[in-house]
Amino acid sequence: MEGVIFIGIQASGKSTFYKDNFFNTHFRISMDLLNTRNKENQLLATCISLQQKVVIDNTNPTQEDRIKYIQKFKENKYKTIGYYFKSKVEESLKRNNKRRGKEKIPDMGIFSTKKKLEYPTFSEGFDEIYFVEIKKRVVL
Repeated sequence: MEGVIFIGIQASGKSTFYKDNFFNTHFRISMDLLNTRNKENQLLATCISLQQKVVIDNTNPTQEDRIKYIQKFKENKYKTIGYYFKSKVEESLKRNNKRRGKEKIPDMGIFSTKKKLEYPTFSEGFDEIYFVEIKKRVVL
Protein backbone atom coordinates (compact mmCIF):
# COMPACT_ATOMS: atom_id res chain seq x y z
CA MET A 1 0.00 0.00 0.00
CA GLU A 2 0.98 3.62 -0.44
CA GLY A 3 0.58 6.72 1.71
CA VAL A 4 1.31 10.06 0.07
CA ILE A 5 1.81 13.26 2.05
CA PHE A 6 1.61 16.61 0.29
CA ILE A 7 3.71 19.44 1.73
CA GLY A 8 3.35 23.07 0.68
CA ILE A 9 1.75 26.43 1.26
CA GLN A 10 -1.88 27.05 0.46
CA ALA A 11 -2.73 27.60 -3.23
CA SER A 12 0.49 25.95 -4.39
CA GLY A 13 -1.32 23.45 -6.63
CA LYS A 14 -1.61 20.45 -4.30
CA SER A 15 -5.28 19.65 -4.93
CA THR A 16 -4.95 20.16 -8.68
CA PHE A 17 -1.92 17.86 -8.67
CA TYR A 18 -4.02 15.27 -6.80
CA LYS A 19 -6.79 15.50 -9.41
CA ASP A 20 -4.30 15.19 -12.28
CA ASN A 21 -2.21 12.35 -10.83
CA PHE A 22 -3.98 10.42 -8.06
CA PHE A 23 -7.74 10.85 -8.51
CA ASN A 24 -8.29 7.37 -9.95
CA THR A 25 -5.94 5.49 -7.64
CA HIS A 26 -5.76 7.15 -4.19
CA PHE A 27 -8.34 8.28 -1.66
CA ARG A 28 -7.98 12.01 -0.81
CA ILE A 29 -7.98 13.06 2.84
CA SER A 30 -8.14 16.83 3.28
CA MET A 31 -9.00 19.13 6.15
CA ASP A 32 -10.61 21.39 3.54
CA LEU A 33 -13.25 18.68 3.15
CA LEU A 34 -13.44 17.20 6.64
CA ASN A 35 -13.06 20.30 8.86
CA THR A 36 -12.07 18.40 12.05
CA ARG A 37 -9.10 16.27 13.07
CA ASN A 38 -11.50 13.71 14.55
CA LYS A 39 -13.13 13.13 11.14
CA GLU A 40 -9.70 13.07 9.50
CA ASN A 41 -8.44 10.44 11.97
CA GLN A 42 -11.53 8.28 11.50
CA LEU A 43 -11.30 8.41 7.71
CA LEU A 44 -7.57 7.66 7.73
CA ALA A 45 -8.12 4.69 10.05
CA THR A 46 -10.85 3.38 7.75
CA CYS A 47 -8.66 3.76 4.66
CA ILE A 48 -5.79 1.95 6.37
CA SER A 49 -8.06 -0.87 7.58
CA LEU A 50 -9.26 -1.31 3.97
CA GLN A 51 -5.67 -1.18 2.66
CA GLN A 52 -6.60 1.81 0.51
CA LYS A 53 -3.97 4.02 -1.13
CA VAL A 54 -4.18 7.49 0.43
CA VAL A 55 -3.12 11.07 -0.27
CA ILE A 56 -2.99 13.50 2.67
CA ASP A 57 -3.82 16.79 0.93
CA ASN A 58 -3.04 19.34 3.64
CA THR A 59 -0.22 21.90 4.00
CA ASN A 60 1.77 19.66 6.42
CA PRO A 61 4.49 22.32 6.76
CA THR A 62 6.54 20.87 9.64
CA GLN A 63 8.04 17.53 10.55
CA GLU A 64 5.79 17.59 13.62
CA ASP A 65 2.71 17.92 11.37
CA ARG A 66 3.82 15.00 9.20
CA ILE A 67 5.01 12.50 11.83
CA LYS A 68 1.52 11.34 12.84
CA TYR A 69 0.78 10.27 9.26
CA ILE A 70 4.21 8.73 8.72
CA GLN A 71 3.91 6.68 11.93
CA LYS A 72 0.47 5.35 10.95
CA PHE A 73 1.68 4.47 7.48
CA LYS A 74 4.81 2.73 8.76
CA GLU A 75 2.88 0.79 11.44
CA ASN A 76 0.69 -0.57 8.65
CA LYS A 77 3.50 -1.34 6.19
CA TYR A 78 2.63 1.48 3.79
CA LYS A 79 5.22 2.87 1.42
CA THR A 80 5.44 6.52 2.51
CA ILE A 81 5.99 9.19 -0.13
CA GLY A 82 6.36 12.94 0.30
CA TYR A 83 5.61 15.54 -2.36
CA TYR A 84 7.01 18.99 -1.61
CA PHE A 85 5.34 21.74 -3.64
CA LYS A 86 7.81 24.48 -4.50
CA SER A 87 5.85 27.69 -4.81
CA LYS A 88 6.56 31.37 -4.53
CA VAL A 89 4.31 33.24 -2.14
CA GLU A 90 3.43 35.76 -4.86
CA GLU A 91 2.16 32.98 -7.15
CA SER A 92 0.12 31.40 -4.37
CA LEU A 93 -1.39 34.78 -3.48
CA LYS A 94 -2.45 35.25 -7.13
CA ARG A 95 -4.05 31.79 -7.24
CA ASN A 96 -5.70 32.35 -3.87
CA ASN A 97 -7.19 35.66 -5.05
CA LYS A 98 -8.99 33.78 -7.85
CA ARG A 99 -10.73 31.59 -5.28
CA ARG A 100 -14.19 32.35 -3.97
CA GLY A 101 -16.02 31.74 -0.71
CA LYS A 102 -14.61 29.26 1.80
CA GLU A 103 -11.81 28.23 -0.59
CA LYS A 104 -10.17 31.67 -0.36
CA ILE A 105 -8.04 32.05 2.74
CA PRO A 106 -6.64 35.26 4.27
CA ASP A 107 -3.23 36.20 2.83
CA MET A 108 -1.76 36.00 6.34
CA GLY A 109 -2.46 32.26 6.33
CA ILE A 110 -0.15 31.78 3.35
CA PHE A 111 2.59 33.93 4.88
CA SER A 112 2.28 32.08 8.19
CA THR A 113 2.55 28.64 6.58
CA LYS A 114 5.52 29.72 4.44
CA LYS A 115 7.35 30.93 7.56
CA LYS A 116 7.18 27.50 9.23
CA LEU A 117 7.59 25.37 6.07
CA GLU A 118 10.29 22.68 6.47
CA TYR A 119 11.72 20.54 3.67
CA PRO A 120 10.87 16.85 4.05
CA THR A 121 13.76 14.50 4.84
CA PHE A 122 14.29 10.76 4.63
CA SER A 123 15.11 10.75 8.36
CA GLU A 124 11.39 11.48 8.99
CA GLY A 125 10.56 8.07 7.54
CA PHE A 126 9.80 8.85 3.90
CA ASP A 127 10.65 6.10 1.42
CA GLU A 128 10.57 8.55 -1.49
CA ILE A 129 10.49 12.36 -1.73
CA TYR A 130 9.56 14.37 -4.81
CA PHE A 131 9.69 18.09 -5.46
CA VAL A 132 6.89 19.54 -7.56
CA GLU A 133 6.94 22.85 -9.38
CA ILE A 134 3.74 23.94 -11.07
CA LYS A 135 4.24 25.56 -14.48
CA LYS A 136 1.64 27.69 -16.17
CA ARG A 137 -0.43 25.86 -18.73
CA VAL A 138 -0.79 27.42 -22.12
CA VAL A 139 -3.98 26.56 -23.98
CA LEU A 140 -3.92 27.16 -27.73
